[in-house]
Amino acid sequence: GDYVTLEGVYRQGILENQKIMKIERNNSFLIVIRQEVLELFRTSIAVPYSNLLAGMVLGVKDNLPQDFSQNLIKTGTSHVVVASGMNVSLTAGFLLALCLNFNKRRNAILLSLAGIWIYAAIAGPQAPIIRAVIMASAAFVAELTGRVKSTLRIFFLTATSMLIVNPSWISDVGFLLSFSTTLSLILFESKVNSKLYFVPKFIKEDLSTSIAAQILSMPIIFWKFGRVSVLSPLINAVVLWTVAPVTILGFVASLVGLITPLFGHIVIMFCYPMLWWFVSVVDLFGKIT
Repeated sequence: GDYVTLEGVYRQGILENQKIMKIERNNSFLIVIRQEVLELFRTSIAVPYSNLLAGMVLGVKDNLPQDFSQNLIKTGTSHVVVASGMNVSLTAGFLLALCLNFNKRRNAILLSLAGIWIYAAIAGPQAPIIRAVIMASAAFVAELTGRVKSTLRIFFLTATSMLIVNPSWISDVGFLLSFSTTLSLILFESKVNSKLYFVPKFIKEDLSTSIAAQILSMPIIFWKFGRVSVLSPLINAVVLWTVAPVTILGFVASLVGLITPLFGHIVIMFCYPMLWWFVSVVDLFGKIT
């Protein structure tokens, strides 16, 4: 939402000798909140842990160290630092559980519905976020009206409506990965899970989710990044367990930290061991893949 005025010589589609003449910052209320949350993360723990936390909670990946960013791509874990359906699902679940303690279910659903749209506004209008918010909203509305929800039907209606509003999303990598991953999970997760009966229970769910998610998304990953890690499902299974608790703790720290930064810092410190584990695993496998 920022506006930048540049001056230079426009030649053959390139602006040469450009100079920044003016920057107008978007100082809307939600943007200010976003910046305060990012500052809370930055001042609580060191790089790359603070950057990883910002990626998990808000999908902000611009300031990731180059070597760590490359390791995320090599290990097939870069989706973790992109705001996605998991962020929205965790936010919706957390808000619903919290609101149910103080409200009737109908009111709790309405408050959760408002909460995920506010979260989407703070995280930014990224295609994966919008997709997840629309699908979550449809599920909430179905529950409010007493209708039986069909995940596959909601999926196709969401994709169609988004493309009608913005046809250019058909070539957006975030849009393609979000929908291919979601469709993979809808179609294949239960089938893959049933085939992994020999896998220990503590890793089975994450491994089946990782394998299922990549069935349709792997061709897009190869097209975008030019490589696919055969170890990616295993690596994801080893680190994915950290995403939910870190995201929820980061969300809580954001809410608390906006009121009392000290308590926000304390909550974030509980994230550190899991962030350390994630970074260590990704860096280790990044060097050998």
